Amino acid sequence: MIETGNTGRIWLLTGADSSYALRLTERDELIHLHWGPKLSLAAAESLAKEPEPSSWAFESWLDGREEYPVEGGPRFARPALSVRTPQVRGTEWSFTEAAVDGDELRVGFTDSVHRLALVLHYRMREDSDVVERWATVTHAGPDGPPLELLRADAAAWSLPARDGWRLSRLHGRWAAESQLERAELMHGESVTSSRRGHTGHQHLPWVALDADGTATEESGEVYGCALAWSGSWRICVQRFPDGLVQITGGAGHDDSGLLRLAPGESYTTPVFAGLWSGRGFGGASRAWHAWQLAHVVPNAESLRPVLYNSWEATGFDVSLEQQRALAARAAEVGVELFVVDDAWFGQRTSDRAGLGDWTPNPDRFPEGLKPLADEVHALGMQFGIWVEPEMVNPDSDLYRAHPDWVQHFPGRKRTEYRNQLVLNLARADVREYLLEQLDTLLSSAPIDYVKWDFNRCFTDAGWPGEEYPQKLWVEHVGALYGLIDRLRAAHPSVAFESCSGGGGRIDLGILSRTDQVWTSDNTDPLDRLAIQEGFGQIHPARVMAAWVTDSPNVQFNDRVSSLRFRFVSAMAGVLGIGGDLAEWSEGELTEAREWVELYKEIRPVVQHGELYRLRPPGGGLGAVQYVRGEETVVLMWLETQRHRERPPALRLRGIDPGATYTCLETGAVHHGSVLLHRGLHTGLRGDLDARVLRLRKG
Repeated sequence: MIETGNTGRIWLLTGADSSYALRLTERDELIHLHWGPKLSLAAAESLAKEPEPSSWAFESWLDGREEYPVEGGPRFARPALSVRTPQVRGTEWSFTEAAVDGDELRVGFTDSVHRLALVLHYRMREDSDVVERWATVTHAGPDGPPLELLRADAAAWSLPARDGWRLSRLHGRWAAESQLERAELMHGESVTSSRRGHTGHQHLPWVALDADGTATEESGEVYGCALAWSGSWRICVQRFPDGLVQITGGAGHDDSGLLRLAPGESYTTPVFAGLWSGRGFGGASRAWHAWQLAHVVPNAESLRPVLYNSWEATGFDVSLEQQRALAARAAEVGVELFVVDDAWFGQRTSDRAGLGDWTPNPDRFPEGLKPLADEVHALGMQFGIWVEPEMVNPDSDLYRAHPDWVQHFPGRKRTEYRNQLVLNLARADVREYLLEQLDTLLSSAPIDYVKWDFNRCFTDAGWPGEEYPQKLWVEHVGALYGLIDRLRAAHPSVAFESCSGGGGRIDLGILSRTDQVWTSDNTDPLDRLAIQEGFGQIHPARVMAAWVTDSPNVQFNDRVSSLRFRFVSAMAGVLGIGGDLAEWSEGELTEAREWVELYKEIRPVVQHGELYRLRPPGGGLGAVQYVRGEETVVLMWLETQRHRERPPALRLRGIDPGATYTCLETGAVHHGSVLLHRGLHTGLRGDLDARVLRLRKG
């Protein structure tokens, strides 16, 4: 709901449990008023009447209070907008109009010197506490020189003055993504970014802050922000001397130049979403999850199938008969989606050749993919494939025909990672080629699922012959989004998964176009617990792909773990199997079938339920709980057991204290108040033990 004050210069957005308010001064400065618990319009108008703090030569009262700080004028905060023409840099704006369209507020400004038009967008849905913000910048002149956007962030979020703040972020690297880190926010600027051309393994574009570090998992105020962008990005958290905090974020990793706008052209930023929660970090996570399932993830109401992926079983040594045998075994254990990974196409017998040639290898699949897809369907499973459309091997028909289609600088060596180069998707001819190739591929066989990979960063982001080559950083991402959007429109029954060497492209932007994401290449079940803990801070289990692979885990650490531990770890998200089923014993296949059957029973609760993090990993005992209606599922893992000590009881959350709950595994009946306050005994014993418990109300 959006309300406008009597003066027409105060706006109040209200969601499920919170409000967001802003006002326009007589000098056309857009000032933040409130972000937190629900507020009445009268209360917002009272806040607007409070006297403004004073400014003087060394401090500006605008810093930390403006809704969208710009470069120039009486302000010293990091600008969200930086604009340059040949004569003038900086912005001075005048308010034009504000409009309310359903749940969206638009506030417009102009700069007469730049002939710049700026619209700030706000959306807060009644079923959510997430505020969606973005900006549109337009060169409004009928003629004249181009307008260079050095920086155009999506939004600036203002937090109230507090004695101190704690900052939460997700850091990591390849195979160790989404590691949760919390630390005191120091005065000055704290910058998190990716300058790699994609979201990156090193950080997810998300931050959370709680005052004085007092928030817990289920109590206290938490502010969070997340950026919907799959390219290079930057989020800056500024703590000012007076205790105010402001968070800016948007596309691009620096201020050296984003785009150049000719007269009449516009740039719309990605969404930079914000959330206030009064229910601690867990409450914030559940609010993020609910919003994404309701308004971001496509087809989120559907359940994701149990998949099998052949990569770890076959590597590049792919054959039709081998895939048929694996598919038969996968069907026996209850798999619902069979995926042929790399090496089905071109001359792809290693990572040195074939990328870019998206036609089936004639020696391996002489009749194309259709016979295998038909056989997989006959076994009762869906059929999927792996692609990496944004990349090309120098040893490929595509590169030999079009060596100019890759990102490169004239006179410089072309940096190869994994023996591949990055195609310049900002070029229209490259985009149209990829669309034709992928559309033909998806039309050639009954393909139900595409795993879309991206296995290297930008290094040589040049575009010879282009007048403003740095636009490539933004336009590549727009082209990626456009390709997926057009393919989904042409093939609406095909599901897409985002992958980038594991979790290198996970953000709200790609999640608005894909059905799930590959969380990490690291499938070790113990390592995965910390990765999944961090991932769940912002994203729901419904999109978090997790596999059961072989033991020992020779890919990463040679750790030996039971099939039980591997399955319970992976059942916390979208379950998949990636081991070599041809080498599994009959006993292992039978046990796997039982775990898959159990997962299908609990899947609606895991994928669509509310998440409660009962105990974090790394402390011996870890556990998560999912609640949906009258059903509760608890997944627990005992990492180590010392001196034969019994693990502590798990105190559950999110259940009715006045009701009784029956454990479907043991038949025991528990009172809700006991489960909440005294807890549930785990029954775990020994290192790397795991268990699933289901409880039903009544």
